[in-house]
Amino acid sequence: MGSIDNKEVASELLPFIRVYKDGSVERLMGSPKVPPSPEDPETGVSSKDITISQNPLITARIYLPKLLTTQHDQKLPVLVYFHGGGFCFESAYSLVETKLMNSLVSEAKIVAISIEYRLAPENPLPIPHKDCWAALNWVTSHSASDDVIINNEPWLTAHVDFERVFVGGDSAGANLAHYTLIRAGNESLHGGVRIFGAFLTHPYFWGSDPVGSEIKAVEEREKLAPFRVWKYLYPSANDGIDNVMVNPFGPNKPSLGKQIGCSKLLVSVAELDLLRDRGILYVNAVKESGFKGEVELVQVEGEDHAFHILNYESENAKKMIKRLASFLLE
Repeated sequence: MGSIDNKEVASELLPFIRVYKDGSVERLMGSPKVPPSPEDPETGVSSKDITISQNPLITARIYLPKLLTTQHDQKLPVLVYFHGGGFCFESAYSLVETKLMNSLVSEAKIVAISIEYRLAPENPLPIPHKDCWAALNWVTSHSASDDVIINNEPWLTAHVDFERVFVGGDSAGANLAHYTLIRAGNESLHGGVRIFGAFLTHPYFWGSDPVGSEIKAVEEREKLAPFRVWKYLYPSANDGIDNVMVNPFGPNKPSLGKQIGCSKLLVSVAELDLLRDRGILYVNAVKESGFKGEVELVQVEGEDHAFHILNYESENAKKMIKRLASFLLE
């Protein structure tokens, strides 16, 4: 996608976005948006788009598995999902994210809600993080039958077992999921609901000090996308690339295991992914810092970042979906 005619470029975060002097943003990556479906032809999953909040505007796509068309009163686990895209592109309504959700909901027989949080740079970090926390609270508010729920969603009140709430995300979405876990470990969710489990696939974390097989030279590290994304989208962050939201490890950082607000955790990494060693470090840090729940690391050989989303027809992608589904059912 080229630049827009007759408009002056103010700045760029290539290959992801281009910002013009009039304030408009051109997104150079991401898959096309697709509509929801009353019955997906491949999986039978039903989906619709809903509004969580008008001000600020937070929306979502919610999914029901086919079995609920015949078993109306069955209560199922719910997954609150945060899409990836470097906080600045992609959508809960995109083709690849919709494919992912349809496959996962069909395989696991769960209710899922994929959050359309506001994107940076129009909405600077940490706005996406705060949107995800607000959305999660809105979902859990449906557990309290005596409360008046703003924008009440019948699919949630009718079909969700609030003893089995999961959060999950891929890439930057996994960073958002981590943020909600930390907040849930320190604050109460609406309705007193607790997060039962979480999965982080190819989570976006980074830092100034190299980890594992990462490039060591500072000049080269600062050319890498994980560094550039954070610096561009959150230039005012305390401690820069070592801000606790992107680098939750190391001295003077909170004890991960004691803060994570869930009972079980699955982290997945891909062999060829630049972020792999950070995901492994995350699992080790959780295990070593007093986490009382279950934590599991899944490593996939021969694959790169977000392969299960971008190459959704591949055998490894299908295996990954099955693994995530089994986690949601354990």
